[in-house]
Amino acid sequence: MEVISEVVEKGVVERRFDVKTEDDTVPAIIWMPENVTGPIPVILIGHGGTQHKRSPNVLALGRRAVRHLGYAAVAIDAPGHGERVTDEAAANETRRHLERRIAAGPGKGSVLDMTPEQTAAFADRSARGVIEWQTTVDALEAEEGLIGRIGYWGLSMGTAIGLPFVASEPRVRAAVLGLAGLSHRPAAAAFEQAARRLTIPVLFMFQWDDELMSRQSGMDLFDALGSPDKAMHIHPGGHIATPLYERDAYEAFFKRHLAPS
Repeated sequence: MEVISEVVEKGVVERRFDVKTEDDTVPAIIWMPENVTGPIPVILIGHGGTQHKRSPNVLALGRRAVRHLGYAAVAIDAPGHGERVTDEAAANETRRHLERRIAAGPGKGSVLDMTPEQTAAFADRSARGVIEWQTTVDALEAEEGLIGRIGYWGLSMGTAIGLPFVASEPRVRAAVLGLAGLSHRPAAAAFEQAARRLTIPVLFMFQWDDELMSRQSGMDLFDALGSPDKAMHIHPGGHIATPLYERDAYEAFFKRHLAPS
C-alpha cells in the first residue's frame, strides 16, 4: 500500500493510496475515524458503472460509515473507471449509452445488450475486479491493527464484480448487493454458480421499474443466492431511484453483522 495523500475533515480521515497488482496500479481511498486505536470493521464499497471511488454516493457512504458507525470504508476505481480511464471518448459513449437506456424506460431489454467486444470487456473487467478487491484486502490486512470484520456494499456493476468477489472471499462477513439480474449477461453460468455458493448474510436491493433488467431477472438472482440469511428490499422506480433512506438500512445491516461481539 502506497499512501498518496491524507486529509482530515470533521473527524474523518481520508487517505488516498495505491494498491499494486501483478499488472496494474489500483487507486483507492480509505475513510476512517480520526485517532483510531484498534481494529475496526471496514465496509468495501464497489461503485456502479461509469462511476468511481469519489462519486457523490460513494463519498456519502464512506463518510457515513465513519460518522454513524465508527467503521472504516474503502473504495477503489474499477478497471476502466475513475483515474483508470484511458479512452475518454469511449468512457463518455458508455455513459451516454446507459443514459439512453434509462431514458427509454422499463421493459426495453437488458443493459447487457452488448457487442462481442463489449461482452469481452465486461467479462474481463469483472474478473480483474475480483482479483483487485482481494489484493486490496491483503493490503489492508498488512496494516497491522487496523482492520476488523469486513463487509461489502456494491449495486449494479458493484454486484457484477462484488458477487463473485464475496463468494470467493471468506474474509467478507456480509454484503449489500442488488440492481442486478441473473439472465442475459456475459458468463451467466459462472455468475449463477457464484450466487449459489454464497453463505454470508445478504441484503439485496431492487427497483421494480428498473430500465436495465427485467423484474424476473432480479427475482431469479435473489432466489439463486445460497445465503440462508437474505432479505430483498424492492421499491418502485428506475435503476437510479433507490431511496436515500435505504442508507439507514445498510447501516443497520452492517451494524448487526460486523459489530464486535
